[in-house]
Amino acid sequence: MKLEENSNNTKVFALGGLGEIGKNMYCVMHNDELIIIDAGIMFPEDELLGIDYVIPDFSFLKENESKIKGLFITHGHEDHIGGIPFLLQQINIPTIFAPRMAIELIKKKIEEKKINYKKLITIDDNTKIKFKYFDIDFFATTHSIPDSYGIALKTPNGVIVETGDFKFDLTPIGPIADLHKMARIGEKGVKLLMSDSTNALICGMSPSESVVDEALKDIFQNENLNRIIIATFASNVYRLKHIIETCKKYNRKICLFGRSMENYVEIAIETGLVKESDIFVTPEVANTLKPYEVCLLCTGSQGEPLAALSRIANGTHKQIKLIPKDIVIFSSSPIPGNNQSISKTINQLYLKGVKVYTSSLDSDIHASGHGSSEELKLMIRLFNPEYFMPVHGEYRMLKAHGDLGIACGIPKENIFILQNGDVLEIGNKIKKTESIPVEDIYIDGKRVGDIGNVVIRDRKIMANEGILVVIYTVDYKNNNIVKTNIITRGFILVNENEELISSIEHLATSLLKNKLSKRNMNYNDLKSDIIAELSPFIYNKTGRKPIILPVIMNIKKEIE
Repeated sequence: MKLEENSNNTKVFALGGLGEIGKNMYCVMHNDELIIIDAGIMFPEDELLGIDYVIPDFSFLKENESKIKGLFITHGHEDHIGGIPFLLQQINIPTIFAPRMAIELIKKKIEEKKINYKKLITIDDNTKIKFKYFDIDFFATTHSIPDSYGIALKTPNGVIVETGDFKFDLTPIGPIADLHKMARIGEKGVKLLMSDSTNALICGMSPSESVVDEALKDIFQNENLNRIIIATFASNVYRLKHIIETCKKYNRKICLFGRSMENYVEIAIETGLVKESDIFVTPEVANTLKPYEVCLLCTGSQGEPLAALSRIANGTHKQIKLIPKDIVIFSSSPIPGNNQSISKTINQLYLKGVKVYTSSLDSDIHASGHGSSEELKLMIRLFNPEYFMPVHGEYRMLKAHGDLGIACGIPKENIFILQNGDVLEIGNKIKKTESIPVEDIYIDGKRVGDIGNVVIRDRKIMANEGILVVIYTVDYKNNNIVKTNIITRGFILVNENEELISSIEHLATSLLKNKLSKRNMNYNDLKSDIIAELSPFIYNKTGRKPIILPVIMNIKKEIE
């Protein structure tokens, strides 16, 4: 689809990130120039069986490839950079502009995918980039990963600001957000603000990362004789930094578990954020140290079955076994939908006799990297936009953020709660016009985009109802069915349902015998007819609808 070019209007739309958490991708277009902001992935819901990631639909970008001037990255989290390898495999991106840590993470990603791409330019808050229609500036924000920036785009129709992910932490572990620059941009006039909505439903201010630092130090001090195991998000690099510094203060070595944990720590060392590289030991060395001399830092804070902490909890980890008086710290908050798996892991830990710390009203061992309602209001006040478009969040979050905009004096008619693909057109006025067709693209192993709803539906049926295979051996020359076998998986136990299996075999045989007596039978029609007649019979007998697969062996080509 191509949007109208011969227009003095500027167009803004999202290919991902609206009505969802993840796969952030926002676009600003004026005539023949197109700017892309972020290219993330989204992790699949439980019902997307076998799917590894969900990425934005790049179809519009492919059709408008010649207009793309660059991809601009706000920070290095997966929901903002995870889609880059898939994007580069399909679209020619002239240049990727990204902060320092994001650059290093992107390099690792494209190396793993064996993509030869060198057009990476590092940006900071002093970087200025100019195109025919766009002047682009950056401002530092505070987030849970270093080198996080918002983007200000000066267009022929006014300034558009996209905040990226942010919080306002007045006592951060790293640099403080550049409130002065934000205010200066706001003073000059902002036409449209696009702002992170993740924690719009949470009142007040998010806790400072320095509060978490103090809470963790208290645990280290109180549990100074025991082995400490900490599970946190590997991408929360500032958290990793002060855990490492705390371990150094209390003379503990650190053993890392989880590939993503190792990658982020490696990049933190390479970029100079972490300087204590001699503090890390191998699992073999960790097992020789006294409990108070070691800290295990691992993935699995969300109860992921294959993550390090889950395997430690259920006793299947090959290198680490729990010991009495171990201390396990969940330095994270549950992602919606993960509460059950986290509870399972915590219960397993308690059954092993260990002490577990989780974030609660009594223990500030986690702080979100996203601002709560008062911080979102502050961002609106700093930029004082004429129009407001909440981004990065589920619909309820976008709606709540829109209400905060109204509370801050933005007229209700100037606030736009949009869906992916909706086009906001900025001219003398601003209004929603057309919509770009977009859909989720599923990544299943190495396959991209060919996993449709039919495949997902079949996987759900197989998971819930099972599968039944009817195998015919046919001597077509004599018009004779030699044998009919029934094989089931996830449907019923054959040994306990011999009478039912026998009746299915008998009906299946009768169905094929009747079909073989007809001339000009098409093979696909034959299978469809067998499925159509067996399915209601099986449902009446069992109340279930398994996937039925007829397999006809030794059948001659005359009926194909």
